[in-house]
Amino acid sequence: MIITVFGATGQVGNRIVKQGLAMGYKMKAFGRNVSKLIDEDLRSDLLQTFQGGVFDDEQVYDAIKGSDAVLSALGGAFDGEDKTRSLGIKNIVKQMDKAGVKRIIALGGLGILNADETHLRIDDPNYPAQYLPVGKEHLKAYQFLNTSDLEWTFVCSPDIKDNDATGNYVTNANYVPEPNKFFINAGDIAHFMLNELNKNEFAKQRVGISN
Repeated sequence: MIITVFGATGQVGNRIVKQGLAMGYKMKAFGRNVSKLIDEDLRSDLLQTFQGGVFDDEQVYDAIKGSDAVLSALGGAFDGEDKTRSLGIKNIVKQMDKAGVKRIIALGGLGILNADETHLRIDDPNYPAQYLPVGKEHLKAYQFLNTSDLEWTFVCSPDIKDNDATGNYVTNANYVPEPNKFFINAGDIAHFMLNELNKNEFAKQRVGISN
């Protein structure tokens, strides 16, 4: 399997690359400073790096073409001014359509899960104000995926801890899982995203996840 990873130098993306290589997949790592991955003993015939910006049509297309799937762990600032999460996904969707690649698993936030049958958690008046700007960015990213023709999965994570995978986590479609500890290890998100490529349990669904 050939997998393009956006946000490959972040705490989740970096672990996606490492775990994917360990599983024998060809990993195409995309990011502004992606060359630093090569300095971490990741020299491998299975690793190809693409240095670029997620808003650049040609650079994103070049990273996607020929791949079997895309994993996006895009990050950015929390102030709402940084549009990497939303417009980055918009461009990835556009270039996936052009390249004929259909499967994408992207990382978002807890607020985009359902609170009930008609409302999202972000709609709650008591939703923490400091998370609203980034929550709205995640919402836009989800909307771009949901209106596309892609086979998407949107991982809606709680607080991410910079720890490796334990394999001890729970998931739930469209709602928070039970029990929910409101945190997840970066390595466990990577583990879930890679496994979901094979299992396809959550195609065209949001996923709540927790350690």
